[in-house]
Amino acid sequence: MVGGRVRGLKRGWHERSKIEKVEFQSMVMWHVMPWIFFFSWASVPLGAGLRHGSLPLVLGCALIGAAVLQCVHVNRTLRRSVDHFLKRAERPRRDLAVSFALLVVALGLLIALQAVGGVKEETLAIATMFAVMPYGQSLGFAVPVRSYFIRFAVIDAATVAGFAAVGVHDGRLAGTALVIGFGALVALLSSRCGAWTLAVMWEADRAREVEARLAVAEERLRFGRDLHDVMGRNLAVIALKSELAVQLARRGRPEAVDQMVEVQRIAQESQREVREVVRGYREADLAVELAGAQGVLEAAGIDCRVVGSSAGLPVSVQSALGWVVREATTNVLRHGDPQRCDITLAIADDRTTLIVENDGVPDVVPQSTGSGLAGLRERLDMVDGTLEFASGGGRFRLAAQVPLPRPQKRATGAREPEEVAP
Repeated sequence: MVGGRVRGLKRGWHERSKIEKVEFQSMVMWHVMPWIFFFSWASVPLGAGLRHGSLPLVLGCALIGAAVLQCVHVNRTLRRSVDHFLKRAERPRRDLAVSFALLVVALGLLIALQAVGGVKEETLAIATMFAVMPYGQSLGFAVPVRSYFIRFAVIDAATVAGFAAVGVHDGRLAGTALVIGFGALVALLSSRCGAWTLAVMWEADRAREVEARLAVAEERLRFGRDLHDVMGRNLAVIALKSELAVQLARRGRPEAVDQMVEVQRIAQESQREVREVVRGYREADLAVELAGAQGVLEAAGIDCRVVGSSAGLPVSVQSALGWVVREATTNVLRHGDPQRCDITLAIADDRTTLIVENDGVPDVVPQSTGSGLAGLRERLDMVDGTLEFASGGGRFRLAAQVPLPRPQKRATGAREPEEVAP
C-alpha cells in the first residue's frame, strides 16, 4: 500500500507542468520558512535568554506558544494568501485579522517581558524581529508594497511607544524600530519576490496558450477565406445562369437546357474545389510554413531549430509537408510544456522526410491521437506518404515521409541536411 502511494505521488509529480512544479516548491518553502525563523529567532534564544523567576518563565512560555500559533496560522492560510496574489481568490481579510491579533499578543508579551526584566536585551531584540515575520508574510501576499510599509510603520511606531512606556529609552528604542523594520523587510522579500516571479511565469504560460489559440483561429480564418474565394464567385454565376435559364424556359427557348447544363458543370466543379479546400489539397510553400512555425514557436518562448531546405521540392510534396508542419506546430503549442523543438527536413534520392521533435511531454499521454494526426494521415495517403509518431522520455517525435514523383527523382544520392533558414 505504501509503495502504491509512493508511485502515485511520483506519477502525480511527473504529470505536473514545470510551472506547477515551481509553484509546489515555492509553497513548500513558504510553509517551512516561518518554522526556520521560529527555531532560530524565537524558541531557542528565548529558552536560553530567560532570566530565573516564575513570572519571566510564564511570560516566556506564553510568548513561545503565541509564536507557535503564528506559524500554524500562517501555514494554514498560506494557500488562500497566494491564491489572492495570483488573482485566483478574494483577499483573506479574516485570516489577516487573526494574524494581526496574534502579532499584537506576541508584541504585548515582549513588552511585558521587558517591563519585568525577564529576558536579556539581545534575546528580546531577536524575538521582536521574529514576531513580525508571520504577519509580514501573510500581509506581503495580500496588499500592495506601499500599503505594506505604511501598516508596518504604524506597527513599528506603536511598538516603540509601548517599549518607551515601560522604561526603554535612548538608542534601544531606535534599535527596536530597526529590528522590526528589518523583520518586516525580510518577510516581504521572502514572500513577495517569489510570488511575483510565480505570477510572471503563470502570465507567460497563459500568453503561450493564447498564442496557440490565435494560431488555430488564424488557420480557421484562412480556411474561411479560401472557402469564400472558391464558393463566392461560383454561387454568383450559378444564380445568374439559373435565372437566365428560368427566363429562357418561360419563353420556350431551347437554350435553357444549355444554361442548366452549364449550371450543373459549375456545381460539380464547386464540389471538387470545396473538397480540395477541406482536405487541404491547395498548394502550400513549405519554406513559408517552416519560417512561420519557427516564428510562432520562438514567440511562445520555445527554442526552435530548423534544419534543411525545401528548395527544389515538387509542389505536391511541399503542400503535403506544409500541412504536417502546421499541425505539428499546433500540437507543440497546445500540449505539454516544451522548451525546445527541432524540425529536420532531409531529402534522399527517392523520398523526403520531415521530423518534428520536442521535449516537455508528460510521461503519461492520452491514448487517442486526436483528429489532427488522423487528418494528416489522410492528406499524406493522397501522395503515398506515411506518418509515424512516438513519445517517451519526455519527448514527442513525429516523422512524415513523402516519396518524390518519378520525374523529379534525384539520382545524386542522399543529401545530408544542413542548417539553413527556411
